[in-house]
Amino acid sequence: MAAVYKTLSATNGPEKESGDRKNKQRVLVLSSRGVTYRHRHLLQDLYSLMPHSRKEAKLDTKTKLYQLNELAELYNCNNVLFFEARKGKDLYAWMSKAPNGPTVKMHLQNLHTMEELNFIGNCLKGSRPVLSFDAAFDKQAHLRVIKELLTQIFGVPKTSRKVKPFVDHVMAFTVADGKIWTRVYQINESEPGKKKAGVDGEETEEKPAPKKKGKTEFDVSLVEIGPRFVLTPIVIQESSFGGPIIFENKEFVSPNQIRSDLRRTKAGKYNRRAEAIKDNKSKHGELGLTTHGGRKKEKDPLNDSVLFA
Repeated sequence: MAAVYKTLSATNGPEKESGDRKNKQRVLVLSSRGVTYRHRHLLQDLYSLMPHSRKEAKLDTKTKLYQLNELAELYNCNNVLFFEARKGKDLYAWMSKAPNGPTVKMHLQNLHTMEELNFIGNCLKGSRPVLSFDAAFDKQAHLRVIKELLTQIFGVPKTSRKVKPFVDHVMAFTVADGKIWTRVYQINESEPGKKKAGVDGEETEEKPAPKKKGKTEFDVSLVEIGPRFVLTPIVIQESSFGGPIIFENKEFVSPNQIRSDLRRTKAGKYNRRAEAIKDNKSKHGELGLTTHGGRKKEKDPLNDSVLFA
């Protein structure tokens, strides 16, 4: 009878659990060599905001990124968040769903960590966030793919080992100018009858507002915590760190190209000045302004260039 009960429970189990979707996500967070201190602080901030993540040492290679699939399988992670640093200035974020994909490569800029701007907000470490997405994510196909990856990476499951049973902060993702602007806010609750300073500096107690149906007893506001950064999508690959490219941002200009154009414009200014000076000298020579009475000035026999020629 025990064997029959086990078989029946095994067959009926998935049907009962099919209605409840379980969120079993673990994220592997790591970076490449050459990251700066600001990049390391961002890595630590994101790791503290994601209790379901696993932080690993730096990856030695920047070309063989398919090794991250084996690393994710080794640590039992099904999401990878990899930060690639280039030339000690540029930072690229790779988000992948291991081991089958897809993979999104984005350029990370306008970075501000928690300690840089002295944000006044604060949240409980290990709490779960509320993910807020802009309505523009549902209008384009590549943005829907990015939204799903962001949901699975930053969405903390209830069954995580280090998670706390609280929801006290919001992660907001907004699309503007072809970029994804990321902000983190604390859900701040304050009593409506809190004391405020009067006109003469004396504290006056406000009268509590009348309660309405469906309204809470607290005033809810958002206070920014940090970090904040901007993501520019570059390419989306079909598989995990490889495969055909299913989306490419034609409007993206690499920071190397921008720096090269700036150097070229500065070099062009110098070349134009040098050519103008050369033209002026040639014009003066044609007019006889650089000669002695219309003839070339004779060299001094005691000149060093003549003596030591």
